[in-house]
Amino acid sequence: MVVFRAPRLKCNLWWTEIETETANSYRQGRQFIEAKSIRLAAVVLDGKPGIAEVFQDIPVQICHFHQIAIVRRYLTKRSKLPAAQELLSIVATLPDTDEVTFRTALISWHAKWEPLLAERTVNPNTKRWHYTHKRLRSAYRSLQRHLTNLFTYQRYPELGIPNTTNSLDGTFGHMKHLVEVHRGISRLSRYRIISQFLRKNSN
Repeated sequence: MVVFRAPRLKCNLWWTEIETETANSYRQGRQFIEAKSIRLAAVVLDGKPGIAEVFQDIPVQICHFHQIAIVRRYLTKRSKLPAAQELLSIVATLPDTDEVTFRTALISWHAKWEPLLAERTVNPNTKRWHYTHKRLRSAYRSLQRHLTNLFTYQRYPELGIPNTTNSLDGTFGHMKHLVEVHRGISRLSRYRIISQFLRKNSN
């Protein structure tokens, strides 16, 4: 499901069932909402690549909870690599820090561990190589890619932008439980149940 929710109003504005999460789904939702003369002041996203482009004319905030989860998924909480442990420590400060402090910490981390990030492993049989610490590089790239949109809520205090999608995530948690209870029903019936739930939880 793709759901648009106004967190301060505690109102679900639009939703649809999808096969694959794409920018077009979000474009469709935005067009529907704006056709109702509802103006989007800002948007909070979970970090899915390509979605932010749909909202490039308004402030975009990347959810801190999802950004931390992305980094942890790449590195795991129990990583023994010192560089990974340090990056996890930096990302853990995300909800309680400011852009300058976080950006400075990330730059310092990269300067310290750049040689490690550049390490390559060569396959003795094929002679082909790959980066030795691919998951560490991916975690860092994720932070680097989203950095501009991680502190949008601080740059627009007058908009009261949340720094997480918690308002919607809570709704999804209850909805998943509801669907689990009704396992085995048809896809159409499941969608009707979900739609009814989203309507009831719009106040």
